[in-house]
Amino acid sequence: MLGKLNATDRSSRALIGLGLAVILFFAVNIFSNTAFKSMQLDLTDDKLFTLSEGTKRVLASLDEPVDIRLYFSRALGERSPDNARYHTRVRELLLQYAEIADGKIRLTFENPEPFSSSEDRAVAFGLEGIPVNEAGDQGFFGLAATNSTDDQVIIPFFATERETFLEYDLTKMVQRLVNPTQKTVGLLSTIPVAGGYVPEFGTTQRWPVVERIMEFFLIMPLPTEVREIPEEVDILMLVHPVGLNPHTMYAIDQYMMRGGKALAFVDPVAEAEAASTRKQGFRPRGSDFNKILERWGVRMVPGKVAADLDAARRVNVRQGAQIKVADYIAWLSLTEPNFDTGDVVTSDMSLLNVASAGVLEPAKDSAVALTPLVTSGQRAQKIDALKIRNGADVMALFREFKPEEQDLILAARVTGKGTSAFPDGPPPDKAAPGPRAAAAQQKTDHLKDGKDPLTAIVVADVDMLHQRFWLEVNESMGQRVMVPNANNGDFVVNALDYLSGSDALIGLRARGKSTRPFTLVQEIRKDAEQRFSDKEAQLQEKLVGAQNRLNELMSREADQSDTILQNNQKRALEESRTEIVGIRTELRDVQHELRKDIERLESWMKFFNIAAVPLLLGVATLVFTVVGRMRRRARVMATRLVSETEGAR
Repeated sequence: MLGKLNATDRSSRALIGLGLAVILFFAVNIFSNTAFKSMQLDLTDDKLFTLSEGTKRVLASLDEPVDIRLYFSRALGERSPDNARYHTRVRELLLQYAEIADGKIRLTFENPEPFSSSEDRAVAFGLEGIPVNEAGDQGFFGLAATNSTDDQVIIPFFATERETFLEYDLTKMVQRLVNPTQKTVGLLSTIPVAGGYVPEFGTTQRWPVVERIMEFFLIMPLPTEVREIPEEVDILMLVHPVGLNPHTMYAIDQYMMRGGKALAFVDPVAEAEAASTRKQGFRPRGSDFNKILERWGVRMVPGKVAADLDAARRVNVRQGAQIKVADYIAWLSLTEPNFDTGDVVTSDMSLLNVASAGVLEPAKDSAVALTPLVTSGQRAQKIDALKIRNGADVMALFREFKPEEQDLILAARVTGKGTSAFPDGPPPDKAAPGPRAAAAQQKTDHLKDGKDPLTAIVVADVDMLHQRFWLEVNESMGQRVMVPNANNGDFVVNALDYLSGSDALIGLRARGKSTRPFTLVQEIRKDAEQRFSDKEAQLQEKLVGAQNRLNELMSREADQSDTILQNNQKRALEESRTEIVGIRTELRDVQHELRKDIERLESWMKFFNIAAVPLLLGVATLVFTVVGRMRRRARVMATRLVSETEGAR
C-alpha cells in the first residue's frame, strides 16, 4: 500500500513539475521579449542588421516628428519573391529607425490595392507602379516621408539592385528632412563653366553640367582671386585650378583646414580649356595644384597622362587622304570594372568618358586616407603629357604603347585631418607694405593643422565636364535637346550629393545583400563543368550525328516497302537506334556526374538540418539519463554500505 502511495506521489510531482516547466518556459519567453527587445546578435557577414554610428547620430538629431509611409502591394510580393524578401528587410530596418528615434519617427505600412484610397495616396506622392497582372493593375513598393513643415522626400520604387545602399538611402532621406534647405556649391573655375563674360574667353554659355548641378544645389560662382571662401559655401567645387594667386590658394587651404568639403577637377592637359578660349594657337595647360593636394593626402603625377588599351575610345584619324578608325589610348570610355561599385558615388555608373586624364597617387607621409573611386585597367601606361599637349599622333601612341600592368587611379576620395600648405601663416600682402601689412598678416584664426576632418573627391580630368564628352545635341520640334550618352553628369551630382551629407552620412558605406549565393555549390558546379563539359559536348555532337543518320534511314524506309528494303539498310537502322540509346545513356551518366557532388552536398545539408540536431539531442538526453541513473545507483550503494557498516558496529 505504501509503495502504491509513493508511486502516486511521484506521478503527481512529475505532473506538477511538468506544468511548472511549461509555465516557466512561457514566463521566460515573455520576460526576455520585453526586457531584451532592444538587444540583438547580428551574425551576418556584412552586419546587415546592425545600424552604423552615423545613422544613429542622424536619428538622434531629430527634433521634430517625421512621418514615413511604406507602400507595398501584396500582389507584387506574390508575383515577385525577391521584392517580398526585400520588403521584409526594408520594414525591419524602418522599425529599427523608429525604435532608435524614440518616437520621432512615425511609421505607417500600407497595401495600395487597386482603386483604393491607399493607391490614390501613393500616386499623389509620385510613387512608381509596375503591372502585376494582365488586367494592368499596378503594384507599388516605395516610400514617402514628410516632416512638420510639409517637406517631403520620396523613394519612388525600391530597386533590389540598390539593396547594398539601403541604409544610406534611408538615412539620407531622414537627413534631408532634418535639413531641407538646398546646399550651396561654391564654384571656383579658371574655365568659364558657369558662362557669362570672361576677358580671356569672351561671352560664353553655361556648360550643361552646371545646369545639371543647379537642379539639386545652389551655385555660387567665386572669383579666381578671392581672399576667403564665404561661410555660405557648403561644398567647394574647383575646376582646373591653374595660375591661382597665393591668397586664393591660402583661402582654399584654410577652408579645408576648417573641415571643408571639396570636389576638385585637375588635369595634366585640359583640352576643354583650349576649346573654350578664343586665342589662336593656345595650348592646353596642366593644373598646378599639388601644393594643396599633397596636404589632402593625394597628388597628381606631374606631366603624365593615363593611357589604357582596353578602355581606349575608337576615333576617326586622318592619314593623308584617308580616314581610318583607331584606338585613342588617351581618350577612355570607362565601364563598370573601372568603378568601385561598393561606393555610393560610383555604384550606379555604367559609362564614364574622360580625355587625357591624369594619374593620382597617395602623397608621401600623409595620414589622410585615400580611397580609389575610378581606376584604369591593368593594361595601362603613364605617357608624357607633352605628346598630347602638342598635338597627339593617335597611331604613334598606339604603336608605342607598352602596358605597365597596374591600375592607375583616375579619381579618389580623401578623408581625414590634413595639414596646412601654409605652415607659416598667410602669404605676404604685397599691396600693403609696411608695419600695417605685417600686423594684418598675423591672423589669429590661422590653422596650421586641420581643425576637423576634411573630405574631398579629386578627379584627374577636367575634360569630362565638357558636353562633347557626355552629351549629344539633337533637334526636336525646332528645339535643341541634350541627350546624355555617358554618366559624366551623374558622377558630378553623385559626388556633390555625397559631400553635401553630414559627417555621419559620409561615414556610411555599402552593405551586403540579405540573400547570399551558395558559393560552395557554385565552386563545385564550375569544377564539375570543367571536368565533364568537353565530354558532354562530344556526346551531344555524336548524338546529333546519329540522330541525323537515323532520320535519313527512316526517310528511305518511308520511300521503299519492306520487301524492297535491303537487309543491310535494316541492320543500319537498328544499329543507329541502338547507338542513339547508348549515347543518351552515356550522356545521362555524364550529366549525373555533373550533379553528383552537388547532390551529395545537398544530402549532407538535409541530414544536418533535419536529422543531425534531433540525433544530437537524443544522444545528449540518453547520455544525461544514463549518467544520472549511474550517479543515483552509486549514491544508493553508498548509502547501503554506510547502513551495513553502522549495523555491524
